[in-house]
Amino acid sequence: MEAILLAGGLGTRLATRLNGVPKPMAPVAGRPFLEILLNQVERAGCTRALLSVGTGGAIRAALLQATEEYVLVLNGDTFLQADYAALLAFHAAEGASLTMAITLQEDIARYGGVLVAGKRIVGFQEKGQSGSGWINAGAYVLNRNLKWPQSLPKKFSFETDFLVPETCRLAPAAYEVDGFFLDIGVPEDLDRAQTELASFAS
Repeated sequence: MEAILLAGGLGTRLATRLNGVPKPMAPVAGRPFLEILLNQVERAGCTRALLSVGTGGAIRAALLQATEEYVLVLNGDTFLQADYAALLAFHAAEGASLTMAITLQEDIARYGGVLVAGKRIVGFQEKGQSGSGWINAGAYVLNRNLKWPQSLPKKFSFETDFLVPETCRLAPAAYEVDGFFLDIGVPEDLDRAQTELASFAS
């Protein structure tokens, strides 16, 4: 297994808590959050991890350095308790070029929603709409030879500039996860992480 960790977030909403360090390096239960993620993928069988310190363009560049046919990609500010080996196996079985892990939330307003039909993602809901539903859980599997639109600039948003407009073409597979999920992107959730991720940091 090979993984790309998206470790470029500045964490502007966490500025008062980070003391100048990038968001993925936020201290959680005595360790950098990124270390918790690296330990998690290592336990899942990952033997090589690439750190991507940018947006969609950096993912595209990192895939050029990948050696496996399928690559796990994780948001550097999100913890997801998932069986990543099973996620890769699901991706292979579905024959998709891209698979997204999704998880149910009681209120999707902060994250935006994911619309699912069968085992495929068919659309997205914008942030701010309340109610329960599926959300992007911050974990993907991408084919190393994923086809990127020629029109994409060097720097672009993976979600906004690629996933959303390319949904119909990509027909991403949807992998449902019911394990613990936490996005440390706001102060109150970073505070929650200090206790709720303590067992994963040990």
